[in-house]
Amino acid sequence: MQGVTVEQDALRTSLGPVGAWTFAFDSRSAGDVREDARAIEALGYPALWVPEGGGSRDILAHLGLLLASTERMTVCSGIANITARQPEVLEAGLVLLADAYGERLAPGIGIGHEYTTEARGYEWSKPLARMGAYLDRMDAAADRWPAPAARPRRMLAALGDGMLRLSAERALGAHTYFVPVEHTAHAREVLGPEPVLAVEQGVVLSTDPARARELARAWAARYLELPNYANNWRRLGYAEDLDGGGSHRLVDAAIAWGGTDAVLARVRAHLDAGADHVCVQIVGEADDTSPVPALRELAPVLLSR
Repeated sequence: MQGVTVEQDALRTSLGPVGAWTFAFDSRSAGDVREDARAIEALGYPALWVPEGGGSRDILAHLGLLLASTERMTVCSGIANITARQPEVLEAGLVLLADAYGERLAPGIGIGHEYTTEARGYEWSKPLARMGAYLDRMDAAADRWPAPAARPRRMLAALGDGMLRLSAERALGAHTYFVPVEHTAHAREVLGPEPVLAVEQGVVLSTDPARARELARAWAARYLELPNYANNWRRLGYAEDLDGGGSHRLVDAAIAWGGTDAVLARVRAHLDAGADHVCVQIVGEADDTSPVPALRELAPVLLSR
């Protein structure tokens, strides 16, 4: 247990309190991604998260590009989807990246959603059991390759209590997404004090309430169509707030909008509620828009807190 705690503390240190999360790289050229990653590192963000959704790039190749393009920043997957490749393949890729880049790799691994699972020819059932079996096979394959100095410091994508508990048992912690501060407090309670809790926070940099909520609601609507997220909001008491992309109450709880001070207040609220790390995602922009300008605007406030 002591060894796990040491690894958890090392992961906290490498992530830092605030990082960046972006979908934008899926629609940008490799050269633009390289340039943006270097710019985000130069701004002082200690961690950068990228996804593997239904239309995303292969996460292992993407992580490799980001690690090769930067020098100090921790690079994270939010998430590596278990239906995208066999567990032995994911373990092999992560071990190689960890061997090459050491503690700068922090892979988040997740079960994904029903639509991505079925699109890849798998049946959506018993997600906890499938995740546990997948991790068993990853662990069994770990000794096939030269051991890196630092093992891949994995986290699990988690919303419900079962996956949160599995995150505490089988990983160094949990990565949550599209959640309000009250979920962070609950997740910390379920996880206990030691596991790392890394929380994604959507951000709209607009002080016009109508415009900010319009952008936030357009972004939130697609997630509220997915059972995993909709059910999580229901469990938190928002069952009457899901229609039409979410009520003002839900949108305001999910997305931090306003000026930089409003974003800082939300980040602090998550940290005070038990998060170790908050990764901010700029939403409301075109899919291929660089996140760097908005992250540059936020950096003096978020990174000097």
